[in-house]
Amino acid sequence: MPRTSEPGRSVSSRLLDLLFSFGPGEVELSLADLARKTGLPHPTARRLVLELVSAGALEKRANGRFAVGLRLWQLGTLAPLTESLRTMAQPVMEDLYAALHQHVQLAVLEGTEAVIIERLSARRALGLVSQVGGRLPLHCSGVGKVLLSHGGPVLTNKILESGLQRYTPRTITDPGVLRRELADCRRTGSALVDGELTKGADSIATRVMNYEGRVVAALSVVVRSGSVQRQAVLPSVIASGLGISRMLGWRPGIKARNG
Repeated sequence: MPRTSEPGRSVSSRLLDLLFSFGPGEVELSLADLARKTGLPHPTARRLVLELVSAGALEKRANGRFAVGLRLWQLGTLAPLTESLRTMAQPVMEDLYAALHQHVQLAVLEGTEAVIIERLSARRALGLVSQVGGRLPLHCSGVGKVLLSHGGPVLTNKILESGLQRYTPRTITDPGVLRRELADCRRTGSALVDGELTKGADSIATRVMNYEGRVVAALSVVVRSGSVQRQAVLPSVIASGLGISRMLGWRPGIKARNG
């Protein structure tokens, strides 16, 4: 039975109850779900959930439900027994790096940007501005397009309405063209970006899915323009993304989910 709002319960205990409501098979919960599972009055649950969202411990999804936020995930990676996404992806990324000797990076969605959580780079590889922990725009980076294409219509509309900043002459700033690219990305699970964010840098990216088919990250290889045939590299990148997805419980037949 869920707890009720006993007068002796502290604010911190109520916050923890809300956070611990999430678990395998319950990665997204509505406000009503959280109030029911914790026994908190709906107004109290709403106030505390919004505080957790403001702090980054929870995030509000496009469908109005709530999920564990990036800042809470970052904190969880510090636990000695926690095998984070970054840790699980490391061997696969190392194999991809060994095969290509190019930048290999893993990114997740936070708000309206992609955050790089891991990168492997060769000394002689193309110089990039962003580093681990850095942020990339969604509309013109390889990992960004993968995450944006699976982020749902609310996120897409928000990005389009905010204006598509031009970073290079190749940056796509036409909303119609970008929508068509995102549709292709949802269909194929991959994105090819030709010098849109950094002049002279191409990106080959693919999605990483969990056991529900949710796209939880994007994996990419960044190469110097013209140095490799992107279509030749794409199968290796896709296979690597599926390899990480399998570690997260994904299996063939589980369709990618959007939003």
